[in-house]
Amino acid sequence: MFLQLSHQKLDIYKISRAFVKSCYKASNAFPAEEKFNMISQVRRAALSVHLSIAEGASRKSEIERKRFYEIARGSAIEIDAALDVAEDMGYCIKENMQELGENMIRCFSMLSKLINK
Repeated sequence: MFLQLSHQKLDIYKISRAFVKSCYKASNAFPAEEKFNMISQVRRAALSVHLSIAEGASRKSEIERKRFYEIARGSAIEIDAALDVAEDMGYCIKENMQELGENMIRCFSMLSKLINK
C-alpha cells in the first residue's frame, strides 16, 4: 500500500489479492456460529496465501522464495479442504462460487509454476 515494491507488479500478487477478496465474500454466507471456526480459518488461510507471496517475493534466496510459495500453496489447499466441509454442511454451493474457484485454480497453478521453475 505505502511501499512501492516490485512484488506488487507480479501477476500472482494481483490474483492472490482477488482470491482473498473472493474468500472473504464467500465466507460471509457461512452461518454466524462459524465466526470463530470455519470463517476465521478460511480468512486466515486466504490472507496467508497473499502475505506469503508478498514475503516470498522479497527474499533474495531462491530457496527461501520457493519455501514461502510452498506455504502459500499449502494455504490454498487448506481453503479448498475447508470449502469441501462447508459444502457438506450446506454453507455453500460449489456452483455459486465460480469466481473463488477460478481465483483458487489460478493461484495454485501460478504458485506451482513458481515452485517448480
